[in-house]
Formats: sequence, structure tokens, C-alpha cells
Amino acid sequence: MAFTLTVNGETRTADVDGDTPLLWVLRDTLGLVGAKFGCGAALCGACTVHLNGAPVRACVTPVSRVGARAVTTVEGVGKTPAGAKVQEAWKAIDVPQCGYCQAGQIMSATALLTAKPKPTDAEIEAAMNGNLCRCATYLRVKKAIKAASGQVEV
Repeated sequence: MAFTLTVNGETRTADVDGDTPLLWVLRDTLGLVGAKFGCGAALCGACTVHLNGAPVRACVTPVSRVGARAVTTVEGVGKTPAGAKVQEAWKAIDVPQCGYCQAGQIMSATALLTAKPKPTDAEIEAAMNGNLCRCATYLRVKKAIKAASGQVEV
């Protein structure tokens, strides 16, 4: 079945089964490989994308559930004000180590800063809970979020 999606501001069509996870539509059909496969069970956050600005785990979101909601991936999030700030802070603080989880981390951080421009430490920890990093860059992630929100200097 053909699904028409708005991805990063562009209309895209994917001819896939309705139960195909959004992650595989993005990666395999549309060639947007920023979101990563980690666990396949919505536990690690590597596949996080936005649907109308809300973070979702693309590995467990069937494409049939997307509907008319806008999909934003890490490839397009830098076009948003919060996303641009997050990406700048990520580079300035040198957050990634291996980098595998970083797309999901960036997407969750951007959703947080869009909703709460000056989050507290507790709000950051709550928003980032479920984004796993095997390299344990959690302190740099938190610092980058604080920097993107203007609460600390880089």
C-alpha cells in the first residue's frame, strides 16, 4: 500500500505494508539513515524521531499510524530553532563518543527544549530517560542541553 508522508518538510511516498515500522520506511525506503536500530522494542531511544514535534520510537511505530502527522528526523531537525541550538551545542561540547545513540539523544533533547526552553536538571533527566548510551556520555548530554538552553557557557 502507498503511504504519503511529510518527512522533514517534504512529501514522500512509501509503498510498504501498513505494519512496517516507521524506522524501516525511513531507512530502507526513503534513505534517511540517521535514526538507528538499537533494540527493536522502544527501550534504547536510538530510533527516536518526531511526530508533530513529539518524540516517538520509530522501531515500534507502524507507518499506518503516522497519518497526516509531520515526521522529523535528525536529518531535518536542525532546521528548527531548538534543533539547531542542540546540534551546535553537541558539536561544541563534543558529546558523541561512538555516536551510535546520538541521533536519538538529539531528537529527545530537541523535543524537550521545544516544550521547556529552560529545563531543570530533573526535567532533563526525565526527558532523556530511555535514551541509552553505551559510552556513558550522559554528563556531556546534560551539559549540551544546558548549553543549548543558554543556562551554561560552552
